[in-house]
Amino acid sequence: PADYEESTYIIGMDDENRHDLYRLTKGDPQKKVSLFLEWTGEDRSVADPWYTDNFDATWDDVLAGCRAILAKLS
Repeated sequence: PADYEESTYIIGMDDENRHDLYRLTKGDPQKKVSLFLEWTGEDRSVADPWYTDNFDATWDDVLAGCRAILAKLS
């Protein structure tokens, strides 16, 4: 609970993370929870190389997300 109150943004990498974050924050009443790629305008999970073995796709997703977050916060 303290982490939720102190944080401005809480970002999950995939739908399972988002689901867990909603549960842990009791429904995210302050609307702080987002998916990483929502910052890029996409509503999807970051490609998971554990299942796909495609590290390039994961790299592209993480780079795009980081750039979008940086642009939004700058």
